[in-house]
Amino acid sequence: MVAFDALPRRLGRLVDGLGIVARTVGPFDTNPVPADWSHVTKLDPEDAKKLPLLYPLFLRHTSAVSVGGSSDVTAANTEETFSLLEPLSVPAFHEPSEAKHVTERTRESAAFIAIPEVLNGDSESLVGTLGVGTEYIREELTPGMLSEKLPWWTPNRVLDACSNVATSLLLSEAVFEAYIIQNPDSAAAREANVDEDDLLSARAAKQHSMAAERHLESELVYLEYSGTYGGDEAADILAAVSESLDWSRLWYGGGLDSREHAQAMLDAGADTVVVGDVFHDVAAEEAKICADARTDLSPDADVRTVREWVTDTVGVEESAARRYLSTVPSVDDPTATAERYLVATVRTVLELERLEAVVAEAGPETRDDVCSLVDEQTDTLPGERYLQSTAGEASRTLARTIAVDVLTRRLDLGDDTELPVSHLSTNQ
Repeated sequence: MVAFDALPRRLGRLVDGLGIVARTVGPFDTNPVPADWSHVTKLDPEDAKKLPLLYPLFLRHTSAVSVGGSSDVTAANTEETFSLLEPLSVPAFHEPSEAKHVTERTRESAAFIAIPEVLNGDSESLVGTLGVGTEYIREELTPGMLSEKLPWWTPNRVLDACSNVATSLLLSEAVFEAYIIQNPDSAAAREANVDEDDLLSARAAKQHSMAAERHLESELVYLEYSGTYGGDEAADILAAVSESLDWSRLWYGGGLDSREHAQAMLDAGADTVVVGDVFHDVAAEEAKICADARTDLSPDADVRTVREWVTDTVGVEESAARRYLSTVPSVDDPTATAERYLVATVRTVLELERLEAVVAEAGPETRDDVCSLVDEQTDTLPGERYLQSTAGEASRTLARTIAVDVLTRRLDLGDDTELPVSHLSTNQ
């Protein structure tokens, strides 16, 4: 006779077995990370890492957006980043570097939370970080969420039980990223205590990846070169790892700023390439371009004049805009696309200059005054026509956000802490 308390254990083993069958031989793809994502753009919420003024134009080409960074990131600027992405059709997920960056608002906005597991770092980077995050979820995040949703008279023992269940559910919904860090000079390597002796050969990376998929059940295996291009070494590792994985996705990140490098990693076996720095470079580059345009061009310059100016002045072929777009496999002509987007950006800045004259004449004294004056505009707002193709009905809301931010700064009516988009590149 089977002991009564053995039944739950047997049921648990049965459920686990069914899960294994579903992942390995079932007819359906049970990995929550879409298989058709070929390109992911990383956005750093850090205020110093700006976004292009018309960022939706660029992000329309990426498969998904990852939100997260390692320095000067807070829950507030993480929420702000998600608020900028919400009107777009491109999915965004959260890759927090610290548990406290996860809030109820970010959970609602993110497609999922991606939790890193460094396979070739120390035990702290694999177990300790997860423990810290679990403690935060169990003792701070879930009790706070439940206290707002449950009646005030709910007994503490019920709250405690609900927090336990909610913690397990939140972790079960998370996606786990099994990192293999191959650049010992990177910030990621320093945080995970990865040095030269910890770098993996292709065979060792394959073995670590098999353990991640079959024991840790990691949805992602991420080969990370952190700002440097892995080249032939990375291609060899990707080839070995891709042959060993059945269910987990294989991603590559590091130093991608050209079509050739991105395609090489995809051809080697990566399911997805991840880019980050080059996207933020677009914003830094366009700040100078737009400053020059305001000097050289009239606010009333037509599209032909602006296009000729961009062609003659910018050097689109070598621009960060082109480099970013060239990493996206679906962009057929990165140069022509980059030129269109740069022309759109310059025209938007010139239109903002015209709007600034109208708003300044009214003598606003606060940011709220600027909001009211912008709302009174019946014409198409600066940039609105360009945003319609990617933001749809939200294009005017986005254009309004941009206009209010730019004009508030230009008229010196508020500091960054008062603005809703302090890391949007609006210093033109």
